[in-house]
Amino acid sequence: MSNNSIHTLIEEARSFSPSSKEELEQFRLRFLGKKGVLNDLFAKMKEVVPEERKSYGLMVNELKVAAEERINTFKEQFEQSEQSTDSGQDLTLPAYPMSSGTFHPLTIVRRQIINIFSRIGFNVSDGPEIEDDWHNFSALNFPPEHPARDMQDTFFINLEASPAHYKGPLALRTHTSSIQVRVMENQPPPIRTICPGRVYRNEAISARAHCFFHQVEGFYIDEKVSFADLKQTLLYFAQEMFGAETKIRLRPSYFPFTEPSAEMDISCTICKGKGCNICKYTGWVEILGCGMIDPAVLENCKIDAEKYSGFAFGMGIERITMLKYSIKDLRIFSENDVRFLDQFKGVR
Repeated sequence: MSNNSIHTLIEEARSFSPSSKEELEQFRLRFLGKKGVLNDLFAKMKEVVPEERKSYGLMVNELKVAAEERINTFKEQFEQSEQSTDSGQDLTLPAYPMSSGTFHPLTIVRRQIINIFSRIGFNVSDGPEIEDDWHNFSALNFPPEHPARDMQDTFFINLEASPAHYKGPLALRTHTSSIQVRVMENQPPPIRTICPGRVYRNEAISARAHCFFHQVEGFYIDEKVSFADLKQTLLYFAQEMFGAETKIRLRPSYFPFTEPSAEMDISCTICKGKGCNICKYTGWVEILGCGMIDPAVLENCKIDAEKYSGFAFGMGIERITMLKYSIKDLRIFSENDVRFLDQFKGVR
């Protein structure tokens, strides 16, 4: 069964609203019974290709949780209803209004990004937020004198001695590229994965910057991977996220771990490329950095750079969310203002 089919089942489970205990029992048997949907999905886990098994399992577990929550909720309601009837309460009185919850906008966009890339074969990888110098800097071609190693940019962790399995001084990771290094060290090509997560930088908090934020970085390594593959992948992402009419442009840039490197802009989602204050009247808005993985990075991770090539990209989830929902202040994402969060009710 495809991820889209499982997603449909999740939506069905969440919207289920029985009118009787009998309907609730039929729902339970359908999803949780011995011959139910979930047992069948778990049985098919072994048929899923290894790189998609994690995302498949997460969705099946999400379906299980959704079904169990609906069953427990309505089971309690029916029991309370029976008790109310026995006590002589008037069941025709209107119910007390219940405020529904919502996903955080960053969670919504993170899930959308994962879903977009999963449709073209990318799986999801994770790694530690406390990282060592090798995975955060050295393996990615950051020279010892690089400004990112300076205390003004990085939150270093002051320990007398790092744990044995870490290589060098510890810091809060400054990007999720460190996950890419860990994946390359432990998995032979072909590799196609994205790495979402929270990162930290020692920056002044403002409407456009914060000391912590969220990134999604991704990379693809295989034989004969080209810059054309990178461009087509990012065009697909931009049009899936912002609409089929979205255009992209790539501008030369520099990153220590990619060569050649580029910044990618999209046509402004506010003015549709005509020019406004959001895009500084250029018609374009930068959303991510990308490039071909430097052969030195591949060699650092014991991958034969003569045989394999690859591309990498990274974007801030806050930046994507701000463009998608026309939000002008990054700080509001971490203020927990209910008036702001209520605007995303019903969005998934």
